[in-house]
Amino acid sequence: MNQTLAIIKPDATASGAAGKIIAHLESAGFRVRALRMLTMSSAQARSFYDVHRDRPFFESLVAFMTSGPCIPIALEAPDAVGELRRAIGATDPAEAAAGTVRRLYAESKERNAIHGSDSDDNARREIGFFFAESELLR
Repeated sequence: MNQTLAIIKPDATASGAAGKIIAHLESAGFRVRALRMLTMSSAQARSFYDVHRDRPFFESLVAFMTSGPCIPIALEAPDAVGELRRAIGATDPAEAAAGTVRRLYAESKERNAIHGSDSDDNARREIGFFFAESELLR
């Protein structure tokens, strides 16, 4: 079993889709190992998305991720990173496959409902950003 991180983003919490997204992920075979709801501070968002600091969308991403509550979730499944990427779909919901989280719940490429780790190394780092080891259920 591997772990990965998903974040239900502020657009999805505001629209009331968070529970549906969690149910979607569970029905796709993921087990929730830790979950919390929070509104990220600017410092937290800047630190979490630091890898994008030189990209033109960085400031708008920070503003969006601090605009309301989000829900970080540590998930477990075989090939968790790859399976989550398949379950959430392409960043642009117009390009996401039918039945994926983004096709079902995202508003746009920028307001795309969910974040998913893109590698095992990033998954470990991202889970550690939001959860202490003692908070991860076994």
